[in-house]
Amino acid sequence: MNPRSPQPPGLRQIARIVRDALQQGTPVEIDGLGTFLPSGPGGVRFRAQTKPRVFLAYVEEDLAIINRLYDALAKKGFRPWLDKKKLMPGQNWPRAIERAIETSDFFLACFSGRSSVKRGTFHSELRYALACAERIPLDEVFFVPVRLEPCDVPMRIARRIQYIDLFPDWAAGIEKILHALSCQAQRRKRKRLLLAG
Repeated sequence: MNPRSPQPPGLRQIARIVRDALQQGTPVEIDGLGTFLPSGPGGVRFRAQTKPRVFLAYVEEDLAIINRLYDALAKKGFRPWLDKKKLMPGQNWPRAIERAIETSDFFLACFSGRSSVKRGTFHSELRYALACAERIPLDEVFFVPVRLEPCDVPMRIARRIQYIDLFPDWAAGIEKILHALSCQAQRRKRKRLLLAG
C-alpha cells in the first residue's frame, strides 16, 4: 500500500465534520439515514428520512425534463435521487449510483429517442436495477419505465413491465406515476406493520 495514498475518513473525522457544519448552522444530510439539524444553542435534532426514495435514470440530453420530474416528485412527498444533485466531488460515482439504486424504494427508467440509442451509464443502470428487482417480492413495484416522448422501450422490459407515458399530457402522466408509487408505498407500509404486529 502506498503510504501517500489518501485514506478514507475515519469515524472521528466524519463526526468532526458533522459537528463543525452543525455549529456553523448548516444541516447535514446522510443519504439513506436522515438529516442532522442545528437546534438552539449547541443543540442538534435528527430528522429520519421516511419519504420513499425514487432513483431517476436518464441520459444527459434529457436533463431539463428530468429536473421537472424531480421537482414534481419532491413536491408530492417523495425523495427523488438524481446524480446531478446527490453526487459529491471526488466521490466514487459508479459505486454511489449502485448503492443509491440498491437502497431506493423505486427506480424510474426514463426513456426517450436519445436514451434508446445512446451507449453508456444509462443502460448499465437499467441492467443493475433489473438485477436488484429480481430480489424484490413479485407482487411489489420497483422498476417503473417512463417514456418522456414517443420511443421504443427495450423489449426485455416492455414485454414484462407496464410503462407510463409523460406525453402528450404531462399532468396525467405525472398523476399515474404518483398513484403507482403512492399505492405501492402504502402497501409496503401496511405489510411492515402486519409483520411487526
